[in-house]
Amino acid sequence: MKYTQLGRTGLKVSRLVLGTMNFGPQAGEPESHALLDSALDAGINFVDTANVYGWGENKGRTEEIIGTWFAQGGDRREKTVLATKVYGSMSREGETWPNYDRLSALNIRRAVDASLKRLGTDYIDVYQFHHVDRRTPFEEIWQAVEVLIQQGKILYAGSSNFPGWKIAQANETAARTGRLGLVSEQCLYNLAERRAEMEVIPAAEAYGLGVIPWSPLHGGLLGGAIRKAAESGRTASGRSADALNNSTVHGQVQAYEDLLAKHGLEPGEVALAWLLTRPGVTGPIVGPRTPEQLASALRAVELELPEEVLTGLDEIFPGPGPSPEAFAW
Repeated sequence: MKYTQLGRTGLKVSRLVLGTMNFGPQAGEPESHALLDSALDAGINFVDTANVYGWGENKGRTEEIIGTWFAQGGDRREKTVLATKVYGSMSREGETWPNYDRLSALNIRRAVDASLKRLGTDYIDVYQFHHVDRRTPFEEIWQAVEVLIQQGKILYAGSSNFPGWKIAQANETAARTGRLGLVSEQCLYNLAERRAEMEVIPAAEAYGLGVIPWSPLHGGLLGGAIRKAAESGRTASGRSADALNNSTVHGQVQAYEDLLAKHGLEPGEVALAWLLTRPGVTGPIVGPRTPEQLASALRAVELELPEEVLTGLDEIFPGPGPSPEAFAW
């Protein structure tokens, strides 16, 4: 496994981030623990989750599964850089009780303590804001974060799904009070969805945030969707199906798969390897459901893409270009 610094911090993290959103809804506790063990054995030390994972009546279940994994002992917790998120409502289904969501100081305090209990640990390495809160000023948010740091409950703060200007606003507010501010941004970014290159990634680079792309295969679209559908006789589903119904996207994906077949490369591994070549990217989030999927993701870290392939990928999936040139003269 290869490692890098998380943004401008001294924290070393793996170039792959183990995403856990499937733990609970799609993978039971034994399967989830096995994947966590395999990832740690392979050198993946960065594990990402969120308080709402598990969804519906099972919100929090994913954090609990990670907690029972830590409870097995050994040096699991000591070797793991643990990231979780706050924002979504943790109220029971059908309830609308206030102050159980978003980024008020009150909800941040409650949410951290609840996550720590479920995770079975006394600190979170990277505590991430899952979405922007248009109602809460950053002065309040940073004051709450500072208290948690002083209490030893969190070490760093990160963002997720923030626009570039909110990254700037957050860190300028933090700088005025001598605080470190955001150290990472988790955003939707992959070959088929490159809008983050306009402003989010430049903002992250300018303020020293590590970029953590989620959905690196764009819901399976970049994992060989057309080939797999032909081999199995089943049509694609979910985000892949919606995208492939668009003739332009279908043509792009077909050209992508043809290019990689010519070079004997696996689409899913190339999609991950491409992200690892992008400026500012710390590591993509991978959410394997099987040992085979984890092994494929690990191969991507060692994959060196030929210049001909990189050029071809840019031709098939052109980026938007820098801002403001992407939308102005």
